[in-house]
Amino acid sequence: MNGHLEYRFAPTEVETPSYVIDEGLLRDNLAILSSVKERAGCKILLALKCFAMHDIFSILAKTLDGVCASSPHEARLGHEEFGKEVHTFAAGYSEADIHALCSISDHIVFNSFAQLDRFRPLVKKITADNGRKIELALRINPEHSEGTTPLYDPCAPGSRLGIRRDQFNSQNLDGIAGLHWHNLCEQDADCLERTITAVEKQFAGILPLMRYVNFGGGHHITRPGYNVELLIELISRFKKKWDVEVYLEPGEAVALNTGYLVTTVLDIIEADMPVVIMDSAVPCHMPDVIEMPYRPHIVYSAPPNAKAWTCRIGGPSCLAGDIAGEYSFDTPLSIGEKIIFTDMAIYTMVKTNTFNGIPLPSIYRFAPEKNLLTLVRQFGYAEFRDRLS
Repeated sequence: MNGHLEYRFAPTEVETPSYVIDEGLLRDNLAILSSVKERAGCKILLALKCFAMHDIFSILAKTLDGVCASSPHEARLGHEEFGKEVHTFAAGYSEADIHALCSISDHIVFNSFAQLDRFRPLVKKITADNGRKIELALRINPEHSEGTTPLYDPCAPGSRLGIRRDQFNSQNLDGIAGLHWHNLCEQDADCLERTITAVEKQFAGILPLMRYVNFGGGHHITRPGYNVELLIELISRFKKKWDVEVYLEPGEAVALNTGYLVTTVLDIIEADMPVVIMDSAVPCHMPDVIEMPYRPHIVYSAPPNAKAWTCRIGGPSCLAGDIAGEYSFDTPLSIGEKIIFTDMAIYTMVKTNTFNGIPLPSIYRFAPEKNLLTLVRQFGYAEFRDRLS
């Protein structure tokens, strides 16, 4: 997750902490995804669970075919703000969820036959009444793991996600138009190739009955070095072999390396090594650093001891683990200096919180062709106060 080593905006022109999304870098990613769509003849959706900044949906919608959602709220955001296809999957739905989704989602993906049996009649009734067409699909579990971190492996032992082949009722497919799977995380096309082999081995009798198959997300298509040619070959071959439409639903590949978090040094203290306190709290503004975990890249930094001055960087919250990591710089940081974290658009902005009453970062767009920074949103006390009462 090392991101770009350079930035093109003036960090002194934004209040901190702030996220800055570079529209030019976003368009670079979209150009790659557009090429994949055209050459492979597939559809690509934005995974809202990863990136949901609707202020720039107008840019994304010129290339992408819609969104995939994990809840009625995400589905509503996609329906109202993106304006194209909305695919929704959740491990479990309530009746209220289904009522909401039937007016805003175009595809509802079920995680079990029990949920399908419970809600298929309700979907048919609601759609008959409101005149909307909704396609139903089932999520399968290929029982093929490619991930190295169990927390992020939907095919790990005991996973609650997807129907395994021995539980799959091929006689209960009335109204089912598609299959969906998801087992990748920041991975290349060779991982998809092995997954397809596993799926074809187990579900060969089911695939010809489908109109479409969704390969899920986790495809790091826009990462330098990703094997785009293999991806296109795999999609083309699968479409021809099974006579189905193919969807991909990446989140990271859409906004990879397009976002920055700009912070300011508040203090520097000595505690076995210099410890820099910035005005951004890791558990609040980049919680995935702790959850993943990973060490985010900072512009002009290097790993510890690689440069002249090494420090630990953390935030102002009361959490002892409010630490981004250890870094080295050519010269010591100073109070008031800006620290710029890279690749902060994906799985970061969507997870922010107001722990300790720490305000959410402001959000900016940067248009490089105009050298223009635009403030999209500021947050204050109200967002903290209104969360719980």
